[in-house]
Amino acid sequence: MKSAAAILASSFVTLSLLVAPAVAQETVPTSQGQIDLTFAPLVKAAAPAVVNIYTRTVVKERQVASPFFDDPFFRQFFGDQFKSGQPKERVQGSLGSGVILRPDGLIVTNNHVINGADQIRVVLNDKREFPAKVVAAEERLDLALLRVDTKGAVLPTLSLRDSDDLDVGDLVLAIGNPFGVGQTVTSGIVSGVARTNTGIGDFGYFIQTDAAINPGNSGGALISTDGKLIGIPTAIFSKTGGSVGIGFAIPSNMVAAVVKAEGDGGKLVRPWIGAAGEEVTNDIAQSLGLPHPGGVVVQQLYPDGPAEQAGLKPGDIVVGVNGRTVDDPEGLRFRLATLPVGEQAKLNILRKGASVDLSIDLVAPPEKPTNEVLLAGRQPLSGALIINLSPASADELNISAWDGVAIAKLKRNSIADRVGFEAGDIIVKVNDRDIKSAADLADIMSNTPAPWSIAVNRGGKVKTFDLD
Repeated sequence: MKSAAAILASSFVTLSLLVAPAVAQETVPTSQGQIDLTFAPLVKAAAPAVVNIYTRTVVKERQVASPFFDDPFFRQFFGDQFKSGQPKERVQGSLGSGVILRPDGLIVTNNHVINGADQIRVVLNDKREFPAKVVAAEERLDLALLRVDTKGAVLPTLSLRDSDDLDVGDLVLAIGNPFGVGQTVTSGIVSGVARTNTGIGDFGYFIQTDAAINPGNSGGALISTDGKLIGIPTAIFSKTGGSVGIGFAIPSNMVAAVVKAEGDGGKLVRPWIGAAGEEVTNDIAQSLGLPHPGGVVVQQLYPDGPAEQAGLKPGDIVVGVNGRTVDDPEGLRFRLATLPVGEQAKLNILRKGASVDLSIDLVAPPEKPTNEVLLAGRQPLSGALIINLSPASADELNISAWDGVAIAKLKRNSIADRVGFEAGDIIVKVNDRDIKSAADLADIMSNTPAPWSIAVNRGGKVKTFDLD
């Protein structure tokens, strides 16, 4: 289970200091039926489809040996049998949860549960065990699909519910294997829907719940009171690693999109419309004369892209997709990602205060040659893999730009990594020279001596590195 730094602690205040005493209006149960109300039948139906996932990963580590083992005099007597730095293998285990979606053995879980695992085993509620193989892994969505060979056995399943039908206050149950204690059920309510800007990954749009979620619940089930899957618990806010009542689940509509695209060996392609913009904040709303903040104000359009062809214009405010509210760019990306390429969507926009609907084609982001170059040598960008941007590569890097030169990856502990460059940085200038291509940047860095002044666009803001 991932965790993030929590919010500042609040002080406890005695309630009697804040409100006057009041007579509570309480009643006792009036029938046996009211006394016997329970979630047990719901849990009995849903729990068999929630599984435990155990992974094993072989990690190679270098042993820290005595400096004497590298001494020539010492090695004259003992040879290289104690040579320092010899790699040692260590088996690292972890656990999580998953949900069976198809009776033939298709299981959904979080990508971080199985990422890098050499072996994956699935244990059912009835103690049956199966080895599992990865069918699909979506790192940005933190979702993965597994398949087990049931050898003809039909497994219990959970059906998906439309997560857009959820309301704050709805009752939910979380089923998983927290801390490895065994399958556990907790209850709560939906505390929030369409949560973005949580700092969890680069593609975040979550259901928030106060149902207790702990390490090991990752990839398990968040179910509604009709016994259907509405979310996959994936992260919590916590100071200690334990539940404090702020948990987040990936909505079932995103799960449905991944299963539809990749459940039988395909690949999920997120629709691209060729438009970029920023969230309509309170300040922006006031400057535009809007009654309240919310939506995405369009700033850029890809020439002759789907958005421009549909009639979208800079300054338009996207407030919905197919009638579903959009509050910010993350919400717009989520709404589009749940729709299939090749179809049309209806963009709900505000244009000069008037409501307008535009039909837009959903297409795959165009590919262009990226010309990958791994920079090396004694210069600040050494260890950075740079590429020419295209709509497709920009989508993968979560960049709101369609051309330029960007860092796609960084070698760990490389010079570029230690200097502070990041994947997704767009290299704008080196010593006031505009960067036009990856080959151009490679040539400049190979032939430019110190000092260096490197300007990058990071998240829409220009940051300059002045280096000797």
